[in-house]
Amino acid sequence: MNKNWVMITGATGFIGSHLIRAFCENQVGVGCLIRNDSNQINLKELSVEIKTGDIENIEDLTKAFSGYEWVIHNAAKVSDWGDYEEFYQTNVIGTVNVLRACVRAGINNILMTGSNSVYGEENCDIIKNEQSPYNSHYPYFGDGLFPCKLNYYRDTKALAKKEALAFAARHNLNLTILEPVWVYGEREFNTGFYEYLKAAKEGIPFVPGTKQNNFHVIYAGDLAKAYFLAFKKQLTGIHCILVGNQRSENMDKIYELFCSEAGLKKPGNLPKALVYPVAFLMELLFTLFHSPSPPLLTRGRVNMFYDNIEFSVEKASQVLGFRNSFSLEEGVRRTVLWYKEQGLI
Repeated sequence: MNKNWVMITGATGFIGSHLIRAFCENQVGVGCLIRNDSNQINLKELSVEIKTGDIENIEDLTKAFSGYEWVIHNAAKVSDWGDYEEFYQTNVIGTVNVLRACVRAGINNILMTGSNSVYGEENCDIIKNEQSPYNSHYPYFGDGLFPCKLNYYRDTKALAKKEALAFAARHNLNLTILEPVWVYGEREFNTGFYEYLKAAKEGIPFVPGTKQNNFHVIYAGDLAKAYFLAFKKQLTGIHCILVGNQRSENMDKIYELFCSEAGLKKPGNLPKALVYPVAFLMELLFTLFHSPSPPLLTRGRVNMFYDNIEFSVEKASQVLGFRNSFSLEEGVRRTVLWYKEQGLI
């Protein structure tokens, strides 16, 4: 195996499935680390080498990584519900295990999926960049009474980033952390866009929302291109790079485009003052009864509809030469077409 082969963790998921396709289309050999019980539908008909293992097992990882020159660490627990320990074990301990296995396997080049959320997703008129301070923990109303589980994801991604940067510095690794804004595209089911379309199809007349806030997104195919550019650049040292469309968009416009492309009527917007108390009570009850599934509304879900969230992607342009190839309109068109072809909307 030569330097043109990359090993991807989290390969069966939403972003991972786009990474695999981007690298395969550019004639790069791809290895995929999957769990024994992973659904492999997103790997169907792709020419990849499959390795089984768990990111919580360093021996599994070291064996799977052996012979590769690059690792793209994309595996993570991405959710707004669950136990903190699950997030911590996967996002923090799992990341450290991957890096340790890379050292054991003699791999010096690592790309890692970070998150814009480490800089904070609170309502903010400032356009944040890679120099912005860590601000992952959103101070929700009642957070001291019971924590909002969306913070479990944000906080553990921030911890994972800190651990990865420190580890890479100690071991002289070439580590580039790509930090995507909110991602949409084919095979997306958990970041809100598909759920919005389902609500529209079900004829729900009103949902949380406003016409006032901007939101930063990127089409998954463009995000995958950024990974390939980082791979091609052979960056040395340590880098953190926010990746997104050249500009943010009005959130209401984004959802209007999704609904229009799907031939659905967009639900009207409910003011936050009406929605937030309901979300608070629902989240409290589901927490008290230890529900394994989240309620329809949580404080985290509601606030995302009203907060202004924007980031600078200038560094991605300067360092990687990255600009999004797909307009918002074209990305949404491709995404909705895939949902239709799968009979999902």
